[in-house]
Amino acid sequence: MYRAVRSVEDAPAPWWLRALDRGRLRSRAEGHAVEDAVSELLSSRPGWVFVPWVDLGEVGYWEYVPSESGVYGPATPTTVQFTDSHRGFVHLVPAHHGPGQPQPIDFTVADLRAQIEDIELIA
Repeated sequence: MYRAVRSVEDAPAPWWLRALDRGRLRSRAEGHAVEDAVSELLSSRPGWVFVPWVDLGEVGYWEYVPSESGVYGPATPTTVQFTDSHRGFVHLVPAHHGPGQPQPIDFTVADLRAQIEDIELIA
């Protein structure tokens, strides 16, 4: 059904459905496993908050709240987002302040797990 709608117009869809459509996932369960692994890691750490609202059709993302306090005032916090743009399915968006678009960094769940303490220290 997604493919049929998408052939006519841009259809909003969660990251895992787009990845499934692109052949980057074999099943919806694989996508949910990525979300579950990230949620398990970040929900057990202080300062991480899940934001359940985002663009139409998209799943939520995680913010590291302590990173909202930038050196020169409020900043957009460090964010962990799900993506279909690469096979790691995780984007880390560092805290940023001021003009310009932040550049997401391609991550995997394993990268996130291995570097979480450093990510939190940078904030």
